[in-house]
Amino acid sequence: MSFGAVAEAYERFRPGYPVELFDLVMAYAGQPVRTALEIGAGTGKATRLFAQRGLTVTATEPDGAMLAELRKHVPADVRTVQAAFEDLRPGERYGLVYAAAALHWTNPEGRWSRMAALLEPGGVFASFGGPIQLADPGVEEAVRAARAPFLDSDHVPSPDGTPPGHAMQWPGTELQRSEWFADVRQSVVGRRVTMTRHDYVGHLSTVSAYLLLPGSQREQVFGRILQVLPETVEVAADITVHLARRRSGR
Repeated sequence: MSFGAVAEAYERFRPGYPVELFDLVMAYAGQPVRTALEIGAGTGKATRLFAQRGLTVTATEPDGAMLAELRKHVPADVRTVQAAFEDLRPGERYGLVYAAAALHWTNPEGRWSRMAALLEPGGVFASFGGPIQLADPGVEEAVRAARAPFLDSDHVPSPDGTPPGHAMQWPGTELQRSEWFADVRQSVVGRRVTMTRHDYVGHLSTVSAYLLLPGSQREQVFGRILQVLPETVEVAADITVHLARRRSGR
């Protein structure tokens, strides 16, 4: 619920999702998908990807300010619901349920049984996202040193402790253990983005590690980072995608 204060920045500075991601999810589904439910839709970056390609999307988001920003940018037929994942009640079932850089904010207790209850038998679950990292190791090290007095790291750690080099990353690790899902797959969609140094710091202003800092410290760390950045930076923003299918027999 800390993101609402930076909803406009989130919309401006976070990159959108490429059509290759949509194609990957649809190829995995193997049949037409007509309805989708989005968990933690934010300002609708992923909502647009799916809604503009013919799916009937219900976008859920607990933060009212984020949802208000989303409504400015998505097709008019997108249904919006202000609710956390844990507050959604089973009822309508969907062909696809997905979360874009949001699943780690959900409660792990009962996560997969709740998810399965929202899916049609054989329906598809998708989770995708990943950190945005400076492509130049020298610039990355300079930013790390500038950030160090305030933050050891600005990355979100794996929710289940899976090490970064493991072949299967979270949430694929949890999905593989779940009785509700099968055919778990992990893929990566490559993404490179060039942005100005001010836009990069604008992106950092939407990252939870910085949002949780006191305001004065946040301004100090952003000032220090700006000083070590070149005018433009290239960032690696690869999207790790996890796909799984709801077991029909459950």
